[in-house]
Amino acid sequence: MRLSNDGRAFETVSDAVDEVNKLKGQVAAQWDEASKFDVEKDKNSFRKYEEACDRVRNFYREQHEKQTVEFNVRVRAEFKRTVHARMGIWEAMEKLNTLVDDSDPDTSLSQIEHLLQTAEAIRRDGKPDWMQVAGLVHDLGKLLYFFGSEGQWDVVGDTFVVGCKFSDKIIYPETFANNPDSKDPVYSTEFGVYSPHCGLENVMLSWGHDEYLYHVLKKQSSLPMDALYMIRYHSFYPWHREGAYSHLTNAEDQRALEAVRAFNPYDLYSKNDEPVNVEKVKPYYQRLIAKYFPDVIEW
Repeated sequence: MRLSNDGRAFETVSDAVDEVNKLKGQVAAQWDEASKFDVEKDKNSFRKYEEACDRVRNFYREQHEKQTVEFNVRVRAEFKRTVHARMGIWEAMEKLNTLVDDSDPDTSLSQIEHLLQTAEAIRRDGKPDWMQVAGLVHDLGKLLYFFGSEGQWDVVGDTFVVGCKFSDKIIYPETFANNPDSKDPVYSTEFGVYSPHCGLENVMLSWGHDEYLYHVLKKQSSLPMDALYMIRYHSFYPWHREGAYSHLTNAEDQRALEAVRAFNPYDLYSKNDEPVNVEKVKPYYQRLIAKYFPDVIEW
């Protein structure tokens, strides 16, 4: 298996780098019950893009200029015909662990610790094991960085719909000015290439780790659809937080919205710089991995 790109140089521009929580036996909770672990968190201290450094602003400028319909069609065609690696879930987590955001002043944690912290927060709240697994794997799509991505802009960051007018609910909407689709006579219209209420399953979201992992796992796991919704849409903030794209969504998307909103606090608010005891929790998660995934996955 040949992997390219230097993992230490990876700049995650996602919000999530977090810590493991102590394990507590609890009565199983419904997956859509409100999260409990974050009740004392100051939610206003997260996703403050108006105060973001130049690195973050420059990242989104590049992403917004380069995520075009043409790029998204091409990269999906490449995905369908290419297998970059064959490895199991835990091996993939260990590979992702080589990615450290050296520019983040708030944390020194690795990617595997974020995955485990997210899963542990879900576990501590007594949510079902499939939701714990969704937390465990939700960022594994960042392996794209090793698989010849064109940069960070096609791996991380908030996602949005391409093929229609760029929503003003996307962060830094003014940075789409140099995206050629913003001037296209079709792509720049409200519905673009889509029909009213066609459903999110029938639109193209900007390519990145969410979309990639969703397409990998929907055919290579036994995860329920709610878990796949959590994986595919967790970075789709213009929709699940800002309420954009109601003209494209349908009834099925309401279920997806509930799933993503139930998952989001665990991804976003579990940040802490204490290292996780990986070996302590590894046997528990290996059992869950064996329950929901084959031994080897084609990436």
